[in-house]
Amino acid sequence: MAIIKKSEFKQMNEGTAKEKMNDLKKELIKINSQIAMGTLPQSPGRIKEIKRTVAKLNMILHKKTKEEKKAV
Repeated sequence: MAIIKKSEFKQMNEGTAKEKMNDLKKELIKINSQIAMGTLPQSPGRIKEIKRTVAKLNMILHKKTKEEKKAV
Protein backbone atom coordinates (compact mmCIF):
# COMPACT_ATOMS: atom_id res chain seq x y z
CA MET A 1 0.00 0.00 0.00
CA ALA A 2 1.45 3.35 -1.03
CA ILE A 3 1.64 6.56 0.94
CA ILE A 4 -1.58 8.53 0.76
CA LYS A 5 -1.31 12.17 -0.29
CA LYS A 6 -3.00 15.01 1.55
CA SER A 7 -5.30 15.77 -1.38
CA GLU A 8 -6.45 12.13 -1.42
CA PHE A 9 -7.28 12.31 2.28
CA LYS A 10 -9.52 15.32 1.77
CA GLN A 11 -11.36 13.73 -1.16
CA MET A 12 -12.16 10.51 0.69
CA ASN A 13 -15.67 9.97 1.91
CA GLU A 14 -16.31 8.45 5.31
CA GLY A 15 -16.84 4.89 4.06
CA THR A 16 -13.66 4.83 2.01
CA ALA A 17 -11.62 6.24 4.88
CA LYS A 18 -12.96 3.60 7.28
CA GLU A 19 -12.22 0.80 4.80
CA LYS A 20 -8.67 2.03 4.26
CA MET A 21 -8.16 2.35 8.01
CA ASN A 22 -9.37 -1.23 8.59
CA ASP A 23 -7.01 -2.52 5.88
CA LEU A 24 -4.08 -0.68 7.43
CA LYS A 25 -4.92 -1.97 10.90
CA LYS A 26 -5.03 -5.54 9.58
CA GLU A 27 -1.65 -5.06 7.94
CA LEU A 28 -0.25 -3.66 11.19
CA ILE A 29 -1.56 -6.65 13.13
CA LYS A 30 0.09 -8.98 10.63
CA ILE A 31 3.44 -7.20 10.97
CA ASN A 32 3.21 -7.16 14.77
CA SER A 33 2.48 -10.89 14.83
CA GLN A 34 5.58 -11.50 12.71
CA ILE A 35 7.63 -9.53 15.21
CA ALA A 36 6.10 -11.46 18.12
CA MET A 37 7.08 -14.76 16.50
CA GLY A 38 10.66 -13.58 16.21
CA THR A 39 10.91 -12.91 12.49
CA LEU A 40 11.82 -9.50 11.18
CA PRO A 41 9.32 -7.74 8.91
CA GLN A 42 10.35 -7.04 5.32
CA SER A 43 10.17 -3.29 5.88
CA PRO A 44 10.45 -2.09 9.49
CA GLY A 45 9.82 1.52 8.42
CA ARG A 46 6.39 0.48 7.19
CA ILE A 47 5.15 0.19 10.80
CA LYS A 48 5.70 3.88 11.45
CA GLU A 49 4.15 4.79 8.10
CA ILE A 50 1.02 2.73 8.83
CA LYS A 51 0.60 4.23 12.30
CA ARG A 52 0.88 7.76 10.92
CA THR A 53 -1.60 7.06 8.13
CA VAL A 54 -4.12 5.59 10.58
CA ALA A 55 -3.73 8.67 12.78
CA LYS A 56 -4.32 10.97 9.79
CA LEU A 57 -7.43 9.02 8.81
CA ASN A 58 -8.74 9.25 12.38
CA MET A 59 -8.14 13.00 12.36
CA ILE A 60 -9.98 13.48 9.07
CA LEU A 61 -12.93 11.33 10.18
CA HIS A 62 -13.13 13.30 13.42
CA LYS A 63 -13.08 16.63 11.54
CA LYS A 64 -15.83 15.49 9.17
CA THR A 65 -18.10 14.33 11.98
CA LYS A 66 -17.43 17.57 13.84
CA GLU A 67 -18.37 19.61 10.73
CA GLU A 68 -21.56 17.58 10.28
CA LYS A 69 -22.60 18.24 13.87
CA LYS A 70 -21.88 21.93 13.43
CA ALA A 71 -24.00 22.09 10.26
CA VAL A 72 -27.00 20.55 12.00
